[in-house]
Amino acid sequence: MHDQHTFSPYQAQAYTPQESLQRSTAYYEYMNQRRSLRFFSDKPVSREVIEQLIMTASSAPSGAHKQPWTFCAVSDAEIKTQIRAAAEEEEKVNYGGRMSEEWRADLKVFGTDWEKPFLEIAPWLIVVFRKNYDLVDGEKKKNYYVQESVGLATGFLLTAIHQAGLVSLTHTPSPLNFLQKILNRPENERPFLLIPVGYPTDDAVVPDIVRKPLEEVAVFYQ
Repeated sequence: MHDQHTFSPYQAQAYTPQESLQRSTAYYEYMNQRRSLRFFSDKPVSREVIEQLIMTASSAPSGAHKQPWTFCAVSDAEIKTQIRAAAEEEEKVNYGGRMSEEWRADLKVFGTDWEKPFLEIAPWLIVVFRKNYDLVDGEKKKNYYVQESVGLATGFLLTAIHQAGLVSLTHTPSPLNFLQKILNRPENERPFLLIPVGYPTDDAVVPDIVRKPLEEVAVFYQ
């Protein structure tokens, strides 16, 4: 049935229906506390913690199990300064007119502008790269559902960051091509997302926004 491929028994976690409801409710309540933050402390975070966060992200499913991602973790102050400078150059253009009026209006609630000091203050920047193909002995090997796979891995990463008691921001100073150059990444990798990671400042604040209720995000067919 499985040809000659190797399979291992799956060890399922067994919970009663009531336990499943309790666990899913508790997890939702916990994750609903997660927020994107722009106020980072320079308090250190160990490399070991970042390694575990990345390994959690890399446990995500991917097309044909190709795992088409690279996570570049940056703590070097000089590189972070370069990234901030390049990101702000792009953001100046974005806020100066590349964004539509509607887009800029939608961003007002967040109080953002082109200045991104958190890119230097946060102890770590995790830059997620997607790999449209792998290079094996100089030969291109195609990856599948790359965008979806990397998106799933990024979701795992954000969850792991929150679980570790840290905060993050999904930062997208589009276009992101400067990251490939600064970090000297190979041709088969393209930047997907820039995520500052660290602790919040004592006076950190977040926009007073509300997430959509269940009836606006789900449709049930029973």
